[in-house]
Order: sequence, then C-alpha cells, then structure tokens
Amino acid sequence: MSVDVGRPREAPAAGPPAGRQRPRRRQPYGERAGFGYLFLSPWVAGALLLTVGPMAYSLYLSFTEYDLFTAPEWIGLGNYRRMFTEDDRFLTSVWVTVKYVVISTPLKLAAALAVALLLNRASRAQSFYRAAFYAPSLLGASVAVALVWRVIFDNGGPVSQVTSAFGWETGGWTTDPQYALMAIVLLAVWQFGAPMVIFLAGLKQIPSTLYDAAAVDGAGWWRTFVSVTVPMLSPVILFNLVLETINAFQAFTSAFIVSGGRGGPSDSTLFYTLYLYQRGFVDFQMGYASAMAWLLVVAIAIVTAILFRTSRSWVFYAGDGR
Repeated sequence: MSVDVGRPREAPAAGPPAGRQRPRRRQPYGERAGFGYLFLSPWVAGALLLTVGPMAYSLYLSFTEYDLFTAPEWIGLGNYRRMFTEDDRFLTSVWVTVKYVVISTPLKLAAALAVALLLNRASRAQSFYRAAFYAPSLLGASVAVALVWRVIFDNGGPVSQVTSAFGWETGGWTTDPQYALMAIVLLAVWQFGAPMVIFLAGLKQIPSTLYDAAAVDGAGWWRTFVSVTVPMLSPVILFNLVLETINAFQAFTSAFIVSGGRGGPSDSTLFYTLYLYQRGFVDFQMGYASAMAWLLVVAIAIVTAILFRTSRSWVFYAGDGR
C-alpha cells in the first residue's frame, strides 16, 4: 500500500452543506402583484360595467329629464323638488312604505324569536321542525307565492270564508283599503325562517351557566328572558333588525302581485318601490325614477346609521365592561 505524499489533495467543490438546499429565487413584488391583479380583473371589470357604471349613470340621470326617447336634459334638482312639492302620490308611497316597515319588521322578528326559543329546547324532532319553519323563506318573494297569497285573501277566498263564518264580514282583504296592506304584512311575517335560523344560532352560543345562575337566584322564565336571553342575544337582534329593515324598504314583488301592479285599492299598497317602477317603466320618466332610487338609497343609509347609533344603549357585547 503506497501513499502519495507529494501530490496535494484537491479541495472539495464549493457547494451547500449536506442536507441543505439552495433557497429559491423569490419573484419580485411587482411580478407577484401583477398575477394578483390579473386574477382580480374579471371581478373588477364586472363591478365597473355592471354595478359602479350603471349607478354613476343613474345618479347623473337623477338630475335630468329623460324619457328613453329623447336625450337627457339637465334640470338640476328639479326632480327632487318635484317629489315634495308637486307629487302627492310620492308622499303617499313614502307613508305606505314607512307603515309597512314599522309594522312588518317587529312582527317578523318577534315571530322568528318566539319560534327559535321553542326550537332551542332539545327534541328528537328539532331538525324536522326547523326545516318546516324555514321552508317558507326558501320560496322567497316569488311571484307564485304572491299569487297564492292573493287568492287566499281575495274576495271569496279561505280567509274571507273563515271570517264570515264568525260573523265578521270583511269581504276580500286585497280589495279593501283597510286590510290590503295588512295582507302583505302577514305574507312578510309568514316568511320568518331566515331570522329564525340566525336567532337559533345565537341562542346556542349563550352559556348555560348564566341560566343556572338565574335559576339559583329564583328568577322566573320572564325575568330570565329579559335579564339573560335578551342582553346576550342583543347583537344578533341588531343584525336581524338591520337586515329585515333594509329588506322591508325594498319590498316590491308582493305589493305588485297583490295589487295587480297598481298599488290599490286607493293607493293603500302603493309601496315606494312600486311607485318607482310605475314612474320608470310605465310612464318612462327615467330621470324622475332615478332620483327616487337615489333618495331610497340615502333613506336606507340614514335609517341604518340611526339603528347602529342607538344600538350603543341596548346592545351588549360580552367583554365590553358593561
């Protein structure tokens, strides 16, 4: 065995230590951001073309006189001034819509909360009842439901037959100015499934220890409901209140079908959205209809802001120190 002592050993080739890999080259930020913008571009294009663009154009039309057949003519605040000074039916539609919102929203939330409290108790048939009560909401504000509702409350329908059997001659609710709006309110209340499910989810989040403490203190069911359930459920109540108020302001299909598109009888069901439709798509006063639409947007924003502002005094958030 011979050892070559005169020949120097070659140094090993430089490279990364054993078991380690070279770090990959990171792409520049601009290059990575470009791919992100590329994937977002379809949504951005759709939003600009289908949402932002039409809204901006309708805002412009609200300051013009436009009937689809001639070019828009700028009139400034003429449409808005006309609403409050010359159009009596506009004021009627505002009053009818306010009554509908004030009556239907609390009744719908009360029905949803009452059923959610019943379903919150453990039961073998809980899933069945939950699905059964939610089923009407799946139908939504469809034309078919409104047509059936009109038949039920029309003259000679099941409701008038039942009331006549008890000596209460009301005739057809849909043809009586005194009851026509209430028929649409009942349709809205009947579809309480969506807020019911949200209430039920909120009830599941309330700690059982709070109810145990209330029972130890001798609190009855009403005191427990007022002092435990309502405060702990108040954020969910606010959420449902805001959603249902906005939906009530935008109600259209039920009023259109039940009244035959006229808002009758005697304008008792002339909702704001229905009158907007009449001005825009029946009378072709697109400038005036656009002004009404933007006024509705502003009104909903103001009402929503008021609800959030007043919620500071009655909504309880766990851990806020109150």
